Amino acid sequence: MPASVPSAQSVPFPSHPTHAVDRAFLSMQRRRPDVRWDAGGVAYLSGPPPSLVDLRAYVGFRLDRLPLLTSRVEGGPRRPRWRPDADFTVDRHVHEVVAEGPEGWDAALHTALNAPFAPGTYWGVWLVHGHAPDEYALCYRFHHACQDGSAAAMTFRAMLGEGEPSARPVPGKGRLAGLPRRAGTAVGLAAMFVAGSLAVRGHRPAVPFVPTGERRLWRGRVPADNLRRIGTASGGSAHDVHLAALTGVLSAWSVRSGVPLPRVTALLPVDARRPDEEQTWGNRCFALPLELPVRTAPERGTRPQGGDSPLRRLEHVMATTRKLRGEAWRQAIQDLVRSMPDRPTEWYLRRMLSPRVTQVMATSMPVADKGSLGNTQVTGVALLPLLVPGHLFGVGLSFFGNWAEAAFVADRALPLGELLPELWEQAVGELEGASAPV
Repeated sequence: MPASVPSAQSVPFPSHPTHAVDRAFLSMQRRRPDVRWDAGGVAYLSGPPPSLVDLRAYVGFRLDRLPLLTSRVEGGPRRPRWRPDADFTVDRHVHEVVAEGPEGWDAALHTALNAPFAPGTYWGVWLVHGHAPDEYALCYRFHHACQDGSAAAMTFRAMLGEGEPSARPVPGKGRLAGLPRRAGTAVGLAAMFVAGSLAVRGHRPAVPFVPTGERRLWRGRVPADNLRRIGTASGGSAHDVHLAALTGVLSAWSVRSGVPLPRVTALLPVDARRPDEEQTWGNRCFALPLELPVRTAPERGTRPQGGDSPLRRLEHVMATTRKLRGEAWRQAIQDLVRSMPDRPTEWYLRRMLSPRVTQVMATSMPVADKGSLGNTQVTGVALLPLLVPGHLFGVGLSFFGNWAEAAFVADRALPLGELLPELWEQAVGELEGASAPV
C-alpha cells in the first residue's frame, strides 16, 4: 500500500465510544498543554534497517489489525468518540532520525524520544539508524488518551510480534448474583486509596534540579528467569521482585545523589480489561499507589539492617501485591474502571499522578516471545512509561524473549540518572543472593 494513501477505509467500525479514562487524559491535556502526556516503547533490531519508504509501506499494511490507529477523536469534550480519520496518511505518523555515525546514537535516539507529534496525530513511529550498518531501532510513542500499556503491547505484537497472547491476568466471568457484594468491594477499594492519598503529608522528595523538559532513556537487563526464580522462592512474582529491586535502587540513588527520600510511593498501572474486551481501543487501566520501603542505603562494606534487607523489602511489597493478584481485588478494579463516571475518574487520576501522592511511575508488561521486521530480528524492548511533572522518573519492566529489561525515563537534569540501570541490576543480584538456599 502506498504510504500516502489514506487507510481509514479499512476501519471496521463507523465509530467507537471513548472510555472515561480516555476522556480524563484528554481533559488533562486541555488543562495542561505544556505536559507531555505520551508513553510508548523502543524495539531494538539487528540487521540492516529498512528505508523510510519501505517502513511506511510496512506500517500501512499492518494497520488493518489496529483500527484505533487510523481514527481520531470527534464529538466535543463531553462524549467524544473515535471515528475513522478520512485524512489519515501513514507519512504523517512514520518518521526517520539518522545518527551521525557511531557516536551519534544517543542523540538520535533521544531526538526520537522527544520529537513532537505531527499536528492532529495521536501517535508516531521513528526509525532510528545510522550508527551501525546492522543495527537500528523503532521508537513508538502514543498519547495516553489513545492507548494504555496493554493496548500498546498488542500494537507491538501486531506490528512486529508472532501473535503471542497477552499473558495478562483477568478475573473470571462475574455472576449477576454477586453484584451487590462486588459493588461494595469496588467502592471500598476506591475509598481506601482515596483516603490514603488525602492522608499523605505535604512533604515530597526535594529534587534539586530544574526540569529541562527533555527526556532521557537508560536501560538495564537481567535474565527473566532470575526474577521468576526469586519470586517463586518467596511466594511472589517477577513483578514483586522488580518492585523490591526498585526500592533498593531508590535507597542507593538517594545516598549517591544526595537527594533525601523521606517517602516514595510508586504508581502502578493495572490492566482492567474484561476477558472479551478488545485491546486495541483506548484505556482500561487503573492507577494504584504502592508505598516503597525506602531506607538510606548502608555504607559500602557494611551489612544492611534487618528492616532494610533485600528480602524484607520484598516481603513489604508482596504484602500489598498479594491482594492485587487475588480474584476479589482484580474484579473490584475491573468494576471500578467499567463503571466510574467521568468526573470522579479524572479527579482520581489527577490525584494519583500528583507528586504529593506518588513520585515514581512503575509499570511492567509481558511484550512478546520474539519479534521481527522482514529479515531483521528484535533483540530487546524498552518501555517508555509516562513521565509526570514532579516525579523522579518512570520505570518500565518489559519481558521479551528470555530477558527482563528495566527502562528508566527521566528528565535530562535528574542527578546521576545514568546510574539507575546499574543500581537496578545490582539490587536484583542482592535479592538473588539473599533468596538462594543456604
